Amino acid sequence: MRISVTIFLTDETVTPVRLARELEERGFAGLWLPEHTHIPAERATPYPAGGELPREYTRTLDPFVALGQAAAVTERLGLGTGITLVAQHDPIDLAKQIATVDHLSGGRLTLGVGYGWNVEEAADHGVEWRTRRELVRDRMALMRALWSDEPTAYEGEFGSVRASHAFPKPVQKPRGPVVGPRTLVGGMAGPKLFAHISEYADGWLPIGGRGLTESLPVLRTAWEEAGRDPQALQVVPYAILPTPGKLAHYAELGIEEVVIQLPPAGESEILNTLDALATYL
Repeated sequence: MRISVTIFLTDETVTPVRLARELEERGFAGLWLPEHTHIPAERATPYPAGGELPREYTRTLDPFVALGQAAAVTERLGLGTGITLVAQHDPIDLAKQIATVDHLSGGRLTLGVGYGWNVEEAADHGVEWRTRRELVRDRMALMRALWSDEPTAYEGEFGSVRASHAFPKPVQKPRGPVVGPRTLVGGMAGPKLFAHISEYADGWLPIGGRGLTESLPVLRTAWEEAGRDPQALQVVPYAILPTPGKLAHYAELGIEEVVIQLPPAGESEILNTLDALATYL
């Protein structure tokens, strides 16, 4: 099982360069970073985990800039977003950012896609909350058109792009309907989520990794009914707190990669945490 990590990198934590070098030297599989463009000070949306919103949510680094730094100082380390708030981006600009990081890293990027939870943050980007899932689906299709080998036009419900020359292209080659980097969609288990995963992604990024015994068979059914290769489905439990029993359970379910949550801390605490996690490598 591949062991990757995620962390809220901020202006107060260990740097992406230092962390990436340590992860690769120690044998971790990847570094995944979250995204929040801003957190409105006056907000009605409760923090999903309950209680006060942790400080690090308001100070996150841009994930693509930070992953670009990580790519520059490593050769094998996987790079992932967990998750990219696709609805909050111009899809033409986002397609360029994603393709550039994948190109410069030699095809090491995984695009974690999510729908968000902060209504006020999304509203500042002009996102209509009730249609955000359809907006993400539409923008993913637009980006696939830009990543295609030949100039390809796209006309969707929420946006369009003319047939265009758009380089660089992602290094990773198409996999079924998926054009671009490995793409995993985050979110709570449900028919709509599983339909979208089966339509345009490589698999699922379940936050916390709970309830997989019940939900995985449902996802696999939706995946196969969509005509996808049963062996190609990828499920990567995200932001987990590991125990030997939990990892053994994931292995029994056929899961090949997990992403462990690191604290949003400085260099010394992070290095101590990585030392403690060495037993899982």
